[in-house]
Amino acid sequence: MKNNPELRTVTVTRYITPLREGGSLPALAEADDDFKYVLKFKGAGHGVKALIAELLGCEIARALGFKVPELVYANLDEAFGRTEADEEIQDLLQSSQGLNLALHFLSGAINFDPVVTQVDPLLASKIVWLDSFITNVDRTFRNTNMLMWHKELWLIDHGASFYFHHSWTNMEKQAKTPFALIKDHVLLPQASKLEEADLFSKQLLSEEKIRQIVDLIPEEWLNWEGYDENMQEIKETYTQFLLVRLENSEIFLKEAQNARKALI
Repeated sequence: MKNNPELRTVTVTRYITPLREGGSLPALAEADDDFKYVLKFKGAGHGVKALIAELLGCEIARALGFKVPELVYANLDEAFGRTEADEEIQDLLQSSQGLNLALHFLSGAINFDPVVTQVDPLLASKIVWLDSFITNVDRTFRNTNMLMWHKELWLIDHGASFYFHHSWTNMEKQAKTPFALIKDHVLLPQASKLEEADLFSKQLLSEEKIRQIVDLIPEEWLNWEGYDENMQEIKETYTQFLLVRLENSEIFLKEAQNARKALI
């Protein structure tokens, strides 16, 4: 199995508890490096596509300088979970044998509250730009998917991004969508420096960097039934989606600016 050396691989040793606020039943788990992780399962919800979205979204955020938890590949042994009493969880563990994805658990972190914490306009603009770029539908007032840890803002949970890959058609057309759902973004009211965020982000996201990030997708997650593309072709589709979207960022930038004007 070919994995990119930039991400560590751990083996899950203990299932601690489900985190039921997530629709895909992520869990708090411990691994053989003695660290705790939020474990995302390939056997849940949208399967490996949610893991791919999490991986790409998180690593693009990291490339742009945001604070995000360390990601690791998390291996589930075939014997893992057989003693789990909850049948739903046991089924999830059994269907997730092999390579999954986990984020380092930020012990003591609290959910970001936009009423309590004001975000700097440039930082807010960069986060809005990121979520417009990766088409992340899940950073709203209802579910901010941000944490405060040691008085700093951390971004989590990008599994609802890249929703084009659920239909996997008209990639170039999908890459040029304005992303109207940005109107619901929790930080849009503070995002008064979107043009600066656009310039900043485009300087950091070179084609080489994007290809490095896409290459992190493990081969085990690219065996898609019912698709004609091979593993390399699937990776190239993700790469081209990101490159086309980056080249045409004025489309989603204008959408975000117009959505913000409608708010204020």
